[in-house]
Amino acid sequence: MSIRTTVTLDKDVYDRAKDFSKTRGIPFREALNELVRTGLLAEIAPKPRKPFHIKPFHMGVVPGLDYDDIEGLLEYGEGPYHR
Repeated sequence: MSIRTTVTLDKDVYDRAKDFSKTRGIPFREALNELVRTGLLAEIAPKPRKPFHIKPFHMGVVPGLDYDDIEGLLEYGEGPYHR
């Protein structure tokens, strides 16, 4: 379905759309529709994210601390009232 409407384009936008239609060999109307669709899809497409990297470092070992005892680790890190 086509809808006819009037749109005011800036000169630079018109020139680029006209060049696009000429290079593709398609009518201006088709070129403009394709360019608008591409712009609309780009707006809703998720932006690529930068990869998340973690830099590990050795934190050492506390002598006498049992790393299998979760309750003891919580008490050591947060105090006796960690609950």
